[in-house]
Amino acid sequence: MKTIDAAVLAGYNAGIEKGRLRSGIGLIEFERTKEILLERLPDPPAVIYDIGGAYGEYAWWLASLGYEVHLFDLAETNIAMSAELASEYPGAGLKAAMVCDARCIPRPDKSADAILLMGPLYSITEYAGRIAAIRESRRLLKEGGILFSAALTPYSVLLSRINVYHEDDTKKRRELDDPAVLAIIERALRDGCYINPEKAIANGIGSSHLHTAKALRKELSLGGFDTDSVHGVMGGAWMAPNVAALMEDPKTRETLMKTVRMIDTHEEVVGISGHILAVSRKGAELGER
Repeated sequence: MKTIDAAVLAGYNAGIEKGRLRSGIGLIEFERTKEILLERLPDPPAVIYDIGGAYGEYAWWLASLGYEVHLFDLAETNIAMSAELASEYPGAGLKAAMVCDARCIPRPDKSADAILLMGPLYSITEYAGRIAAIRESRRLLKEGGILFSAALTPYSVLLSRINVYHEDDTKKRRELDDPAVLAIIERALRDGCYINPEKAIANGIGSSHLHTAKALRKELSLGGFDTDSVHGVMGGAWMAPNVAALMEDPKTRETLMKTVRMIDTHEEVVGISGHILAVSRKGAELGER
């Protein structure tokens, strides 16, 4: 079974994930995702597996709340960096931090109360591989266990470029002038396949799979889950000018977050968020579906 795109894995091993949730639009994603997690997670000390959890921003935060958290990621650099967060959460600790593939987690059946799968579903480009990762999460969850699975939307690769189109003369601001860039965006909108090996055509992500809310629900169902809700965790707030400054001020921060909460489960517009988050329950046995 193939691993993720070489450029994507190389980026993670270069440490690009570090600090992503602490600046710019990542601040919106982090805050809203934490709100959703707190609304739906069982009480501590429930067991949580953070699969594809990068260097552990969510894992360490959850550990500080009293959860037993196991962090798994494919990138060796991410797992190595996770130890750096220990100083920010005195008294907390991860139960484990391991390098492994989301499709093969070295833990027993029915051993987790909740799973965060907030990276693998867009990094794994093969359909069969994504279903395998979802079914692996199902294997690991206790009966009635809850799965939080994140996806990138196909609209995000277009809207983010429209948002800065010709804002200045840099190459990034003119990508829509390139027919090759438009072609990969059109393909992503058509079937979710964002084919950009080694990031040779456009800046940003390498080859990935992008989901609409409907497509995400379908894959989760085929993997054995019943999905309660799909949230657009950034809403349209990421398009606001000077996001970082707005998120620093408590008043404007709350206004922005209020706009996200207003529409984040409206599936007609959920795709305007760069990231979506599905909340699902372990369903009936696969043979019964």
